[in-house]
Amino acid sequence: MTKFLEDGRVVGQRSLSHDIRIMEIWSPQVAASAEPGQFVTVKSNDLSVPLLRRPFGVSGVNRDKGTFLLIYRIVGEATQLLDQLRKGDSISVMGPLGRGFDRSHHKVLLVGGGVGLAPLRFLAEDYPQADVDVLIGARTAEELFWTDLFRDKTVHQFETTEDGSRGTKGLITAPLGQLLDEGGYDCVYVCGPSPMMRAVTKVVEPRGIPCQISLEKYMGCGLGACLSCTCSGIGKRVKVCKDGPVFWSREVSEW
Repeated sequence: MTKFLEDGRVVGQRSLSHDIRIMEIWSPQVAASAEPGQFVTVKSNDLSVPLLRRPFGVSGVNRDKGTFLLIYRIVGEATQLLDQLRKGDSISVMGPLGRGFDRSHHKVLLVGGGVGLAPLRFLAEDYPQADVDVLIGARTAEELFWTDLFRDKTVHQFETTEDGSRGTKGLITAPLGQLLDEGGYDCVYVCGPSPMMRAVTKVVEPRGIPCQISLEKYMGCGLGACLSCTCSGIGKRVKVCKDGPVFWSREVSEW
């Protein structure tokens, strides 16, 4: 699969919450070839910043404009530096990398929480032949700004909050069984914290519905060379950056 290393340019970024940002980057080669579920690695072109490249899932593309979207949470030095970038600033982009989602189904449910919803947004945007629903989990109603990012891309939106301030009260699995039993879905796509994804697959798999998961692991290189992102597959170790980050749920274990 062709990947590119190019000097991108920040088109703009805005806040989605106190610690989550959405950034649009001009990178025409990446925008032209990225598929839902793939990721890029980025790094400031400021040579005084000695940080490694950081991986982020692609959250959407505009192929006509030659841009793509990143959604990220500010958690450390690298993301703090991203937050300081402004329109016109240069940024080094490598991608698209990894294996994306299978998109051969017709009625699908996306399940996600936190920034795990970022790659699912791109999937919803680029799945025109399917009826797409989304189940969004959050701790409180204040974290459900994600619904606005899916509103024009999905047929139905379902919400859970742990404190019951909006939608179904409880964890994201609270309404899941009923949705699967009544929804007629032929595939489920999951991305978010590993404990959440494990809990979701325990509900989905016994029903015989195919399930794809997008894993998040620390990646030193993003190219499959450093082996920092390996996890247990069926009978072998797999590299999340190269063999994934998207897997069928039964392809991997101990993730």
